[in-house]
Amino acid sequence: MTALTRFDDIDNFFPEFFRRLARPLALDAGLSADMRLDVSENEKEYLVSAEIPGARKDDIRVQIDRNTVTITADVRKDIEDKHANGGRALLRETFRGHTMRSFTLGQEVDDKAAVAKLDDGVLRLTLPKRPGSTGKLLTIQ
Repeated sequence: MTALTRFDDIDNFFPEFFRRLARPLALDAGLSADMRLDVSENEKEYLVSAEIPGARKDDIRVQIDRNTVTITADVRKDIEDKHANGGRALLRETFRGHTMRSFTLGQEVDDKAAVAKLDDGVLRLTLPKRPGSTGKLLTIQ
């Protein structure tokens, strides 16, 4: 059995709730970017898919520290501010800014053999498990 622990901003607990709450206050309020994750494992490795729309390969950073993985990204969507016939934007829900996700896996990761690929806004991580780093189950006396 594997333990997976998430470390997020409070907004990530109920992202839709907080978005709806913020909309009536200001139409152009900066909304946080949601980095959606799928994490799975097999006997040899962890597989992570992280949706980071609008992020470029050079703007994403993946840090591995034993069994903790942190993904950070700077998302920059270049939006043309000039509108046809001198119009103006009334609502912008596209995100520009910094997003981060951090989580802990049940076993240490072999960071030297880890692979990261970005394809169509989806970051795919292959994180091999470090041999001999299984957790210890304590016997209760």
